[in-house]
Amino acid sequence: MSDPNDFDPPPEQPSPDSVPLNGGRNGRPAQRRGASRFDAVPRMENVRVTAPDLARRVALEKTRSRLVIAAGGFTVLFAAVLTKLALATIVMPLAPHRVEKTVEEIVDSAPHGTVEATLPGQRAMITDRNGQPMAISLNTVALFADPRQIGDAEATAKELKQVLPRLDLDETTERLKRDKKFVYLAREITPREEQTINNLGIPGVDFQPTQHREYPLGRTAAQVLGGVDVDENGFAGVEKYFDERLRTQTDPLRLSVDLQVQAAVREELVKAMETFSAIGGCGIVMDVHTGEVLAMVSLPDYDANQVRTAPADDRFNRAVEGTYEPGSTFKLQTASMALDSGMVHIWDEFDASHDIHIGRFTISDFEGKHRWLFLPEVLAYSSNLGAAHIALTIGGERQRAWLKGMGMFGKTGIELPEAARPIIQPASAWKEVVTMTVGFGHGISVTPLHVVRGTAAVANGGMLVRPTILARDADEPVDGVRVMQPQTSDIMRRLMRLVVTDGFGKSAEVPGYYPGGKTGTAEKVQAHGGYKKHANVAAFMSVFPMNAPRYAVYMMLDEPHATKATYGYATAGWVVAPAAGKVIGRIGPMLGMLPDIQDMPEINQALAIPLQPGRPPGAPARGPGSAPAPAVADAAVKTTVGPNRPNLTVPATVLPPAMSRPAPDIRRQTTLERRPGGSVVAVSAVAPVAAASFVGR
Repeated sequence: MSDPNDFDPPPEQPSPDSVPLNGGRNGRPAQRRGASRFDAVPRMENVRVTAPDLARRVALEKTRSRLVIAAGGFTVLFAAVLTKLALATIVMPLAPHRVEKTVEEIVDSAPHGTVEATLPGQRAMITDRNGQPMAISLNTVALFADPRQIGDAEATAKELKQVLPRLDLDETTERLKRDKKFVYLAREITPREEQTINNLGIPGVDFQPTQHREYPLGRTAAQVLGGVDVDENGFAGVEKYFDERLRTQTDPLRLSVDLQVQAAVREELVKAMETFSAIGGCGIVMDVHTGEVLAMVSLPDYDANQVRTAPADDRFNRAVEGTYEPGSTFKLQTASMALDSGMVHIWDEFDASHDIHIGRFTISDFEGKHRWLFLPEVLAYSSNLGAAHIALTIGGERQRAWLKGMGMFGKTGIELPEAARPIIQPASAWKEVVTMTVGFGHGISVTPLHVVRGTAAVANGGMLVRPTILARDADEPVDGVRVMQPQTSDIMRRLMRLVVTDGFGKSAEVPGYYPGGKTGTAEKVQAHGGYKKHANVAAFMSVFPMNAPRYAVYMMLDEPHATKATYGYATAGWVVAPAAGKVIGRIGPMLGMLPDIQDMPEINQALAIPLQPGRPPGAPARGPGSAPAPAVADAAVKTTVGPNRPNLTVPATVLPPAMSRPAPDIRRQTTLERRPGGSVVAVSAVAPVAAASFVGR
């Protein structure tokens, strides 16, 4: 019989919530060695895994995947950076970047030493008529800071000043303490300064690309060019007038100025100023057919690179901004008006034997001949008396119409914002005394360019052209208005030549160039009215060559003083006409005009006109013993100015035997006046004509 205990116990059933671990095969418990299977002890461990644990395991798996992806991305990024560095530094290294390029490098790199284009974003260059650079923009940088990132403003300012001595320490410190994101500290930083500041490693200090306007020729044509502010915006001269064009277009702006001619005029003007201790002067060269201004000099001048700090006196452009009484240079207008009207002929004579007195008002001649003068003599000897009688013969209304037609009542039209308007008498005040004084260049104030423009029309065949500072193309049409008959212009050219050969302009003669012209000396107006004694504006207006007029040359000195060499005279014929002759002799070859010596006898003969022309038989004449004709009332005069101007033939008139005393006449003039201490200021003043005494030169 078997033992009841001798049986296999039933296997223990696992709990449905447990999982056997480390069990035997088929889930059986492991058996100890050396023990019977009846002594076996179960060795299973049951671990319970809850749902939150499963969720955490899923989240960890996702995080691991993301880290792997991020690591791969960074690996690719660093690989790209390393590849780029290898290419830039080893495989294909780049040339070092230069922030600034000198004017010499830019000019040398351009074809034939000229600059043909500007980089995008730069202000366009300005060149002379031959392509030589006059103004150019260079790339540079500006130093700025974010004050919020600056720890010690005073220490930072001191560090920067060691690199940039031009910095104001107190101002820089104050800027670095401002509660702003951006403040400028300095502009136009050089590459060396930029590198040194970078080496300082100051947080919050950085650089911004900017431009710097450079004028490589310094003082040359400084008033013509003008200047730009710190933001490259034009505020004077050509830079202002063409500001939008220079900012929006890249091709150079080509001026009519010829730098060689400009330099020659300036040199001769400087010599004349020093010789005669003048406070200023100006010179103009203009093509009489196109109106192109080849030279415009105003002294004193300044370095165009220092325009923002230059004194206002130096920036004053006498050529277009200053208004002066033109003096005897205006007698060319009076003679042209008289001849073109048909009322006066070259054989007519005018009384220069006695001064003209109207109350306290007196007209006299300088070194007068004290006799009746023929029309050519009036110009050659610069007779105020003769010019006054000629003007009164024509009448005030005709005179106003003529001057208006010659552009003397408005701006010249040149492309310079400083160009001034003439100062003229109103029609209601244009009485006999004004008519006479304007006849010899007093009682009206115009700019030197007005005189040049009007004289060009007298010499070029009678066409009034607008002056321009821009170069014209050879085939570009020129708009002009006919203001006188060609026959009148032909006679006037001979009369202008006579002034140089036989008159007060002899010192302007240049053999082979046949210049003609007119001297002019006018007293300056005082700030409180009246005229300044011994303070004159001396000018010489010339055109050459008179056999084929091409260029007008104007030279003026402001308040010249006499020397022993001039025998105590400071008039135009002594002090400025020689300078005009020197300019003509120098610029002629520069402009491709060689002196014509071979044909000199024939040319002089063709230009000759006698000082005392004979009267054709049967022709009416005005002079001693001639019966005075009734005066022509101004109200009945009709004058035509234009291409169909008729050849007027009207009864001649003479100065009325008696003139009533007129009301005091007022004129205004803008000039420069030297003040105590040596400073020079612009003065716009009025002066009663009736209190003045005019002596012609």
